[in-house]
Amino acid sequence: MFEGLSERLERSLKVLKGQGRISEINVAETVKEIRKALLEADVSFKIAKDFTTAIKEKAIGQNVLTSISPNQLMVKIVHDELAALMGGQAANLNITPNPTIILMSGLQGSGKTTFSAKLANYLKNKKGKTPLLVACDVYRPAAIEQLKVLGAEIGVDVYSDENLKNPVQIAIAAVKLAHEKKYNVVIIDTAGRLAIDEQMMTEIAEIKKAVKPHETLFVVDSMTGQDAVNTAKAFNDRLDFDGVVLTKLDGDTRGGAALTIRSVVEKPIKFVGIGEKMDALDVFYPERMADRILGMGDIVSLVERAQEQFDEEEAKILQRKIAKDQFNFNDFLSQIKQIKKMGNVKDLMGMIPGMGKAMKNVDIDDNAFKNIESIIYSMTKSERENPALLNGSRRKRIASGSGTTIQAVNQLLKQFDETRKMMKMMTTQGGGKAMSNLMGRMGGRR
Repeated sequence: MFEGLSERLERSLKVLKGQGRISEINVAETVKEIRKALLEADVSFKIAKDFTTAIKEKAIGQNVLTSISPNQLMVKIVHDELAALMGGQAANLNITPNPTIILMSGLQGSGKTTFSAKLANYLKNKKGKTPLLVACDVYRPAAIEQLKVLGAEIGVDVYSDENLKNPVQIAIAAVKLAHEKKYNVVIIDTAGRLAIDEQMMTEIAEIKKAVKPHETLFVVDSMTGQDAVNTAKAFNDRLDFDGVVLTKLDGDTRGGAALTIRSVVEKPIKFVGIGEKMDALDVFYPERMADRILGMGDIVSLVERAQEQFDEEEAKILQRKIAKDQFNFNDFLSQIKQIKKMGNVKDLMGMIPGMGKAMKNVDIDDNAFKNIESIIYSMTKSERENPALLNGSRRKRIASGSGTTIQAVNQLLKQFDETRKMMKMMTTQGGGKAMSNLMGRMGGRR
């Protein structure tokens, strides 16, 4: 995410030299390089120019404290301006009305249907809502079936009517059903087109007029760069939507859309899609995104994801087992499953300050733990419970059964042993409680 922009900004900020005060002379080259970095990231010239002018005005004449360098002060200024450019504060979804009606808009291929399901999953699991997905794309043959498949996957009902060919009538019928059946959120998935056309705009405008949604969201593929911004403006001029959703942000190395769409349409980015799984959806926090762009990581989001998978009772049982030196491969497997639930491993590593750059050329896919799990599942029940049983012949059998090598089995046993020792040390020294308290404090930060 934003790899290209992050690299260019890092190079730009290294240009600044000198001590004492930041002057027009020593900041000029840095500002020039920042503008170039933004233009290469597909940010429009006007926004790049306004952005760098604001940075220059704030930087010139600033006293540099003895404890920091001009470079560090400039990083702080650039960070604050990036966050402001992207909206400053996170924008909440208006889900107070009952039922709340949410209307999706966007071009074909932007990811509206997938996002609709992700949003339903988010509102169901994190907000305690009972959503109803509505299939109003009557033109794309697979659209209704796709929504039904996704709805079944996340356990959310999908409304469709084969007898109705008018999307406006379908939307009205779905809202009526929501009132009758006590659904408290209605998410309406509409049709997209390959390009903006009058028929499409008229149809979605009629749906909006008929059901009066509390939230109209514009879903756009962030990888299309300035085209995404231009499309957003065209839709906003006609629909006056409430917020933007950027999909496929995990594949966006430039970042032009994320940086400029807020300024152009003057509507907040509310969510970002960061993968294909149904839980690969994040609320958009401008400050945290600025952290990630500048290589500072995003430790708050990392802790929040960890806390979502944190089971306090299970943690107490685990702590007692570690203290008694009874931590085994069943516990190890349980920890791996929790990590996998948090999301893509490479994405998680990128949230750790300083790790984003280190992970740039490291290929870690969603199956990163596949061999480890295969090895553990190839152990007998007694071997998983008592790792001391794993002699040479047992290791050979496990390697054969898991389709791996003895070296891979030995490496896992070494990792397991090191993990057990580290966890024992943290527990006996009270580190477990300290870490838990730290996570609690960080998770409360916003």
